[in-house]
Amino acid sequence: MIIGFIGFGKVAQNLAGIIESDDINFITSAESRSPETVENIKNSNVEVLDTFRQVASRSDILISATSPKNALDAARKYGKYAKGIYLDLNNISPDTTSEINKAVGNLVDGAIIGKIDSDNPTLYLSGRSASELLFLNEFIQTKVISDEIGDASRLKLLRSAYTKTLSALLIESVEIARSNALEEEFFETLALSEGENFKEKSLSRIENTLNSSKRKSEELEEIIDYFDENDLTMVKAALKKLSR
Repeated sequence: MIIGFIGFGKVAQNLAGIIESDDINFITSAESRSPETVENIKNSNVEVLDTFRQVASRSDILISATSPKNALDAARKYGKYAKGIYLDLNNISPDTTSEINKAVGNLVDGAIIGKIDSDNPTLYLSGRSASELLFLNEFIQTKVISDEIGDASRLKLLRSAYTKTLSALLIESVEIARSNALEEEFFETLALSEGENFKEKSLSRIENTLNSSKRKSEELEEIIDYFDENDLTMVKAALKKLSR
């Protein structure tokens, strides 16, 4: 089996390491990639082809893990060359997933819940061909939600609305605590209810959020665009905070 990657960021790098089998080979391309990405590919067990079109045509499973803004464009460019399953793992809205479904022949909607480099990420899938990917349970916990394209994306957006809004609130609270010289006391009081490792986890969460604020802002924009008929006061505030 050949698994191809469109994009080779954190998700692709970790999946290539998690899915270890003599029966599975990985391919990608360094086409128009940054020097950092090219170096990451060289340090992986992934074969490099000249173009993503070649990657798409040779893959039994083609995984798109680029960015929310590039997901649809990637599907339109390379989905028509995919002969097998096209698995989209980008943090996009169900509306965008629906557009991708028009561009590719055999889409599976995917959502990785939890950090991909943690001990217990879970891959949620939806779509008619989703059950064909249950063999991935051998490497990463994998669950099929339904046959409906968009269900995995909805779940991903709902979780992102909560986690990213909470992260923005945490950043703001810590900033205020620091400005009042009460940071240590702030974490001590919260640790009483949140657990003794709360400070360590919070600082790691803040660093991760700030380092990827552009991508997280794009994801919040997707949430607002899709759930626009709902009251999204907190989500909009989080977007404003992370877009500064």
